[in-house]
Amino acid sequence: MQQVIESIKKENIWEPPARVLRYEYKGQEVYYIPARCCDIPSLLIANCDTICSPDGGFTGKGDGRCPEFAKEAKNETLIWQDERRK
Repeated sequence: MQQVIESIKKENIWEPPARVLRYEYKGQEVYYIPARCCDIPSLLIANCDTICSPDGGFTGKGDGRCPEFAKEAKNETLIWQDERRK
């Protein structure tokens, strides 16, 4: 996750600010990066691999590979939030 965070820090500041949240989902620890804008989907990462986009994108429903994420994810923990300001 640290590589993902470092990559985000090299980008322009997101609005709303970038965040990384940890959850328990389907028996594993996953990291969720919320959609940053309009047509850009969110990311759900487990074991350093993107497993799906739960929401965001053109439809707002992500890529359809994990539509139950919002209902089944547990124990949200904020791991990191970009504190840079415009």
